[in-house]
Amino acid sequence: MKLLKATLVILSLATAAAAQAADDMKIRLATTTSTYHSGLLDYLLPEFKKDTGYSVEVLAAGTGKSLRMGQNGDVDLVMTHAPKAEAKFVDEGYGVLPRKLMYNDFVVVGPKADPAKINEMKDVTKAFSNIVSYKATFVSRGDDSGTHKKELNLWKQAKIEPNFGGYKAVGQGMGPTLNMASELQAYTMTDRGTWLAYQNKLDLSILVQGDKRLFNPYQVILVNPSRYPDINYQGAKVFSDWLVNPKAQALINGYKRHGEQLFVADAVTQ
Repeated sequence: MKLLKATLVILSLATAAAAQAADDMKIRLATTTSTYHSGLLDYLLPEFKKDTGYSVEVLAAGTGKSLRMGQNGDVDLVMTHAPKAEAKFVDEGYGVLPRKLMYNDFVVVGPKADPAKINEMKDVTKAFSNIVSYKATFVSRGDDSGTHKKELNLWKQAKIEPNFGGYKAVGQGMGPTLNMASELQAYTMTDRGTWLAYQNKLDLSILVQGDKRLFNPYQVILVNPSRYPDINYQGAKVFSDWLVNPKAQALINGYKRHGEQLFVADAVTQ
């Protein structure tokens, strides 16, 4: 009986050790729906696992929700695209080691008939003003994402309160928002990566692009281990280091949909 008990204790300890080892090789990443819907992570993560042995659990949400997961210690690192919110996240002690990773841009898309007459406008705030003046419909993500934060800032710059009759805040990710805009023949703002991934399914066109205010930078930030000692800081650091190394940066530059590059890696310029 004593031998049996000893054996059971040893097996229990071995099982616990194996479970802990498996947890140590898993990283929890909170990121934006744009990196998820674009397919970029599905492209990168198998290479990361092949190089390091780590697996990554992806929790895709808007930037606001992703940063809140970091603040709560529910993830090990975040990959987001809202510079002011990210700076606050670091300044308040929730995040450490912020690193520039890549960028793309936002574009305004809408119906090919273009009832608001914004096609090829170079000033995005004037385009927003036209949408209101022509009583057109604008579909907003309305989800506290990086895209939503950028959109609200542009309405502010245009000196317009986004509460006009045609404004619809849907509280959804970028993919569902694009689908709704297509169904309603409405305007919306999207990151270019998600647009390229979805464009063949949509009855919309890019109408406004190129305004420097539409620049869309992404960062990767580790959750502070001194605040949450139980997170997998070591694994998160390995992932962050891998993302900014030359191989991963080349992979980001090489990722294309429909023959077009979705993101421009810029960690090497730091």
